[in-house]
Amino acid sequence: LKDIQFIRSICYDKREYARFDSNLGRYVGYTEFGVKNAERWNKDTSQIAVMKAQREAYCLHNIDIW
Repeated sequence: LKDIQFIRSICYDKREYARFDSNLGRYVGYTEFGVKNAERWNKDTSQIAVMKAQREAYCLHNIDIW
């Protein structure tokens, strides 16, 4: 179960500008706007903890369905 990955992509106008990756444990920005937001989101430890918990809450819960 360690190979399960939770990814939350954040898009605007059909373009991904930021993403949370549970393997990295942080947000990654892909545009100038996304990098600025990712830096801000990564400073919020409570937000990071919530997103890390999503892997267990969402992915591991639904793995038996697949």
